[in-house]
Amino acid sequence: MPLKKHMLNPEKWVTLHADYLFNYTISRINNHDLAKDLVQDTFFAGLKAKDNFQGKASERTWLISILKRKIIDHYRKINSAKGKAEVKMNFYTDGEREGEWIEERVPNSWDNAFEKSIENDELSVVLEQCINNLPEKYAMVFRMKTIQQFETEEICKELEITSSNLWVIIHRARTQLRKCMEDNWFRN
Repeated sequence: MPLKKHMLNPEKWVTLHADYLFNYTISRINNHDLAKDLVQDTFFAGLKAKDNFQGKASERTWLISILKRKIIDHYRKINSAKGKAEVKMNFYTDGEREGEWIEERVPNSWDNAFEKSIENDELSVVLEQCINNLPEKYAMVFRMKTIQQFETEEICKELEITSSNLWVIIHRARTQLRKCMEDNWFRN
């Protein structure tokens, strides 16, 4: 059965999706005003990118994917600013000792967090490549269920499939992903 091709209807976004997007955001941001701003930014970004919409997913799924990037960008921005501030606070800024560590603020341990971060980034790249190698429908269902955490009922409705079909697709996707990860990540 071919996938249903969805069309955008920006005039109804606020009515149809604002509450859902806000609830999604507030559960991840926990700041009412910022959540509103991110939803608004999502709608603006959606309007700018509407010509790129291919109709492979529903309007809401597409908006959620934009919103997720907005949330990630927000955390990257605040973490980047926080990191720069911490670096400045950990050094003397003037006098004879300028540029030296402030003894009380020297980190206790220099564990391998950086190496773990690199390894996680590399793992993410391999996993994303493996997901991209799945058949299109498998990848879409896997992302919606496992990554985006949509409810089974919602996925079935969006893709016009039965719940048993969904679980077969999930099983097959996971089996193929396991094989791909074994071949590309867990090899010696």
